[in-house]
Amino acid sequence: MLGGPRIRRTAGGRIKVRIRPEERAVLADLPGQLRELMTEGAEDPSLRRLFPPAYLAEPDHDREYHRLMGDDLRERHLASLAVMEASAHAEELTDEEAAGWLSALNNLRLVIGTRLDVSEEMDDGIDPDDPRAPGLALYGYLSLLTQQLVDALEASLPST
Repeated sequence: MLGGPRIRRTAGGRIKVRIRPEERAVLADLPGQLRELMTEGAEDPSLRRLFPPAYLAEPDHDREYHRLMGDDLRERHLASLAVMEASAHAEELTDEEAAGWLSALNNLRLVIGTRLDVSEEMDDGIDPDDPRAPGLALYGYLSLLTQQLVDALEASLPST
């Protein structure tokens, strides 16, 4: 069992990633799954949080916004997935790679959370008999990594 955070900033300023090989395999695989969903399942409802409406009360404005910005947003999502996929087995991340991971982890969490209907009202415990238990465990794991990555990136910010 690994003790301490899986992702942390070292005293030397590097971002150290201490993740087991089987976890790395999952982290290397997930970006490809989301990429496939984004390219082949463009109308999949679980993607709605990746491409939220910009104008709730004005559907015409919202369509125009998505027409103008949709491809750029999609490309940024795909780029972050590529960074995470390429560096999933790295022992250390650059700040740029860490930013890519942060975006990719967040996007994965949004899609998984939407599919599982995760809400703020849910408690932290996972009922092992819940058919969503494996997905909820993955969601929780990605949330943990996201928080540790935020903490690692925050450690390099100047104090005010």
